[in-house]
Amino acid sequence: MSLLTRLMSVAMICCLPALVWAGQPGITDTCPLLDVTDDSARHNLMNHVCYYSADPEEAAHQALSPEELPESLAWSPADGHDLVFSHTQSVYWLKLQLINSGNTRGLWYLKLDYPLLDEVTFWTYDSDGAIAKLATGDQYPFASRGIDYRYFLLPVTIGAGELREVTIRIRSSGALNVPLSLETPAEVIATSNHLTLTHGLFYGALAIFGAFNLLLFFSSGTVYYFYNAFYMAAMGLFLFAMGGFANQYFWPESAGFANTSIPLALALCALAMTLFGRSFLEVKPDTLANTTLKAQAWLCIVLLVLTFILPYNKTIILNTVLALSVIASLLVSAGIRWRQGYPPAIWYLLSWMVMLVGALIYALAAFGYLADFLARESLMQVTIGGQVILLNYAMVQRWRLLNQKLLDVEHKARTQLEFKVHERTSQLRNAMRELEQANRKLAALSLNDPLTGLYNRRHLDNILPELCAEARRTGQPLTLALIDADRFKAVNDTWGHGFGDTCLQLIADILTRHVKRPRDIAIRFGGEEFAVLLPGADSEGARKVCQAILDELRNTSLETPDRKTLTMTLSAGIAELASREDQQTLFRRADDALYRAKASGRDRVQIAEGEPIDWNIPSTQ
Repeated sequence: MSLLTRLMSVAMICCLPALVWAGQPGITDTCPLLDVTDDSARHNLMNHVCYYSADPEEAAHQALSPEELPESLAWSPADGHDLVFSHTQSVYWLKLQLINSGNTRGLWYLKLDYPLLDEVTFWTYDSDGAIAKLATGDQYPFASRGIDYRYFLLPVTIGAGELREVTIRIRSSGALNVPLSLETPAEVIATSNHLTLTHGLFYGALAIFGAFNLLLFFSSGTVYYFYNAFYMAAMGLFLFAMGGFANQYFWPESAGFANTSIPLALALCALAMTLFGRSFLEVKPDTLANTTLKAQAWLCIVLLVLTFILPYNKTIILNTVLALSVIASLLVSAGIRWRQGYPPAIWYLLSWMVMLVGALIYALAAFGYLADFLARESLMQVTIGGQVILLNYAMVQRWRLLNQKLLDVEHKARTQLEFKVHERTSQLRNAMRELEQANRKLAALSLNDPLTGLYNRRHLDNILPELCAEARRTGQPLTLALIDADRFKAVNDTWGHGFGDTCLQLIADILTRHVKRPRDIAIRFGGEEFAVLLPGADSEGARKVCQAILDELRNTSLETPDRKTLTMTLSAGIAELASREDQQTLFRRADDALYRAKASGRDRVQIAEGEPIDWNIPSTQ
């Protein structure tokens, strides 16, 4: 923008308010002009707002447009404060003057963040005197707002160097909160997204807790779970109505029910709180507390009916006092039950102490005695969240208490029963324990070789058909290797069977070290005969394993009983499971390969006939 244009804009800012707006209705110089391009000024919008409270006997109260306002109307500046008014019959007029000092046309939204207003009418004036009007509020269908949003949004489009005046007329049968803000579309979206996330988490958690308590009620039949779910549903409905969501989603076309739903939900909350407290605290029938809570429940039902008869400004006060009275009485009842020795009552007491503080602050904000309704709404959500957690923890403590009582009764009965049958059952337990140990030993002996610790022939007969079936089903290879000690009879004949057993144990140790994959199996199925099952390995892989076993034994020297040195060798025959081959044929081919290894000079690995490779290792003996 050129220097000349900037100077002209500054001049317009300084001069046009006095020239252009001098003839407009109700225009005074008490409201500072707000430059919409100035973020700091927009964030301090209430420094630029003027208002007027018109009592029922004034002409401004009957005026339906700014043109009908008296010219001598004394506007009051907001001076940066949120406008908050308690219950009144007055009509409130607000005024805001805007200018766009930028060089481009822009769009801003004037947002009124309080949904519970009966009538809200916006007028916007441009420099040519043209008027745009938007009439909306709870007494109108929700579609009258023009923008599908729970709060009131007024789009304000201002061209470069142009001025706008916004006048607002507000009337409501309840308290008034007028938290105004002027935001860009991006700011509106960001704020909406944040609130959507916050409310989604809150109402989602409330719905989950309510559904969970309903499930507990249906599964256990305990009635206070139902009352707790009822309370959370009623409280959720109340906050949904107070936040404007119910008017937006539940009854957008029922303008008359928008106000009625709030005291109605409040009466339902009071009824649910009373029923839940009476059930949870286990108030005894013939007590003053029980009589009081029953009377409160009937009073809640009466006020529930009166909500449809009396005007809103009466029922909202009555039902609010009722809800606060119910909370106070529940606090007293919980304190009494705690002193009577009912442990879960302390958590119930804490939850309602939290609720009482939050409800008082929220009520003061809702009735116009505290500003910043949005902050109070968030505080109320935090309060209810904390209360729901404490209530559910109290129910957990109550369940633990009941469960402990049941356990104590069960333990006592079990102790008595065990004492009566102890002598008879102790012998039976000892016999069963001995039998189990014998069965374990028998099972181990039936599948394991006692000398080497390897599996025996029985295990081979059991597992080989299973592995063959698995290999045929999966298409994975399966290899069987039969290993035999060379000239082992001479060892037994020369040094005796004791030394022969030592040699067999050495061979078993070597097999165990080399057959180390989780599914590989080493077996002793004869005197000096061993087998190795290698699932997932082909004949080449089996050859490497067997060759490593043969090499290690060949390089291991044994000292004989007559202090000589003995070097032993092994022969191995390998067969890989062929297509459609059964275990008997596989074993026979491996045995034939072992025979050929023996016939070829021993100390070697021989692959079964039909395999592509035949490995021969020269004997070192």
